[in-house]
Amino acid sequence: MENHKIHYICFPEGKHKVLTMSYDDGRLEDRRLVQIMNGNGIRGTFHLNSGLTDWPDRIPASEWKELYRGHEISCHTVLHPTISRCPLEQVALQVLEDRSKLERIAGYPVRGLSYPNGSYSREIVRLLPGLGIEYARTVEETGGFGIPEDFLVWKATCHHKHALMERAREFSELHKTQYLYMMYVWGHSYEFTADDNWDLIEEFCRFIGGREDIWYATNIEIVDYSRAAKNLKFTVDGDLVYNPSALSVWISVEEDGKKKILEIGAGQSVRL
Repeated sequence: MENHKIHYICFPEGKHKVLTMSYDDGRLEDRRLVQIMNGNGIRGTFHLNSGLTDWPDRIPASEWKELYRGHEISCHTVLHPTISRCPLEQVALQVLEDRSKLERIAGYPVRGLSYPNGSYSREIVRLLPGLGIEYARTVEETGGFGIPEDFLVWKATCHHKHALMERAREFSELHKTQYLYMMYVWGHSYEFTADDNWDLIEEFCRFIGGREDIWYATNIEIVDYSRAAKNLKFTVDGDLVYNPSALSVWISVEEDGKKKILEIGAGQSVRL
């Protein structure tokens, strides 16, 4: 290579870390959790069961659009069955009907899922793209900060009960910009009431929120951005890049020990 340039994909604004949160079931405690997240600039995804809204411990559907504004509304199936035990036809209905009801309220296509009871199978994973689902979160954890290779079996960094502040401190200290890092926290908001530890999530959000080197994103935003980044078209010589997607993508160009961050706008070709 004559120009000896190194090109790296970055997160928006050239950042190399992303934080997202994911909470299931739409329980009443989501009101308090959303308030804490909003107060610290943290964003996430809330997975809802459209067929259980008349339960007294659930947020009424009439509140969803306003409560979750700035976050993402996502599927959790209509009735929260253990879907690996269900016929595939029923699984398809559980997902599609949930999508349909959530979309009428959210006002946008709902494209994500968290597996109810953490239940899934290879057949279900193969089924989901045909149902319009582009990512699905499991209840498995990595303890690390990698980007998943398959968003349909998306494993979180940790449940908030599992060394949350330890993971947060590790994440905050990651400074090697040649890597991309993601911290993904999941759980249920009612657990903070059951365990009497709202102070945990308050401490976490205060600690990790408002940092200039972290992108605060919803689950679907990470999926969409990752897809757009992978779709960038570089010349062989690395002197031009074309972005055919509808999203801006940021890259780092390193040459002769110098680095510059470039925004490649939607539909743009940029000389490097």
